[in-house]
Amino acid sequence: MFDRQKKGERAVLVLPHSRGGTDAAERAEEFVELVKSAGAEVLATISARIDAPNPRYYIGTGKAEEVAEAVRALGADLVLVDHLLTPVQERNLEKALSTRVVDRAGLILDIFAQRARSHEGKMEVELAQLKHLATRLVRGWTHLDTQRGGAIGNRGPGETQLETDRRLLAERVKMLSKRLEKVQTQRNQQRRARLRNTVPRVALVGYTNAGKSTLFNTLTQGEVYAADQLFATLDPTVRKLDDLSCGPAVLADTVGFIRELPHDLVAAFRGTLAEARDADLLLHVSDAADEERERLHQVVDQVLEEIDAGDVPQLHVMNKIDLTGGEPRIVRNAEGMPQQVWLSAYTGQGLELLRQALGELLGGERVQSELRLPLSAGRLHARLRAAGAIAEEAVDEEGWRLRIDAPRSVLAPLTGGQGADIALLRGLLGSPDPTF
Repeated sequence: MFDRQKKGERAVLVLPHSRGGTDAAERAEEFVELVKSAGAEVLATISARIDAPNPRYYIGTGKAEEVAEAVRALGADLVLVDHLLTPVQERNLEKALSTRVVDRAGLILDIFAQRARSHEGKMEVELAQLKHLATRLVRGWTHLDTQRGGAIGNRGPGETQLETDRRLLAERVKMLSKRLEKVQTQRNQQRRARLRNTVPRVALVGYTNAGKSTLFNTLTQGEVYAADQLFATLDPTVRKLDDLSCGPAVLADTVGFIRELPHDLVAAFRGTLAEARDADLLLHVSDAADEERERLHQVVDQVLEEIDAGDVPQLHVMNKIDLTGGEPRIVRNAEGMPQQVWLSAYTGQGLELLRQALGELLGGERVQSELRLPLSAGRLHARLRAAGAIAEEAVDEEGWRLRIDAPRSVLAPLTGGQGADIALLRGLLGSPDPTF
């Protein structure tokens, strides 16, 4: 075995692809962008057709020899493989190539580690890295074979360094999980406060580098970091969105999605992804200049399903029309509701159309009306107050005069039961049916 090098900026890329694969060129281009985003220098790219994965190396033995020759000839100190490798495959490749090997998941985790800025984001990335590393602590380094004990003052149970590292790693994972639970509790309290205020919640989602952060900054006059690179921003940012016909809303920027996003990373970034799961509407941002946008839509929808956000309504935002020469417009469905908005977040073209579409979609689901409740309807009044549905109220000897301002989804669960006051609420929602 060999000791891993700590440096790793000069890389040889291995790009596996299947026979008859139609997206090999696009995958290769995306992986090169990932590598550059991580700060590595690409010395060479080696394509490898995989008909049946080799259980030892994933790539074939002949291809492994070719990669080893390239590493020696170019003086590379890192090999990056555009696929998820098993711990055994990663170890065997490192032994055969005598250099460090990182698969797609490890590369994405490294990028996230560089980009996380908030305390929560750093903890989430570290937790994902430790879970990824836990499966790879098997003879990866020569010092892991050494035994404790055997000398005066150092006798003990004979625990190997490997076992020690595993135990320390498990303790660190446990500690980070507890800290993140506390942070998550605080986020849930903030989210519940927003729910009580009944302000509609909108979350930006989309493939990485589609322009979400640029659109977020343009709409909210925010200062979220935006750049032409993959995973430019990771930490969730929430801002108030004004000037909508339906009233104010809350807009959240989320992490960009990508193919084969590591599951540990999806699990760790609960704080960011919860903004999408709990939203009333998702703005699915796409790069209109990307010929593969339809396929990338499917990737994003798949990740949304994984985080239980597949049922949240979506408005597709086709961004970067300044690169296509297209005109800003709203595309509507058969019911006349906005389905797509074509715009440019960079130049500002079509932003008013987006605000118009948001007003229509959010306003149609919001109930704003007056409601008179008798004093005998104290229970319903308390439930309306707990739901944050009461914008203004006054009371006299006849009962409460309420101004209701809340999403229909908040009021609908309150219409169960019998009584004149419940009938009033059903009438307010325009649904006399008790099974509303």
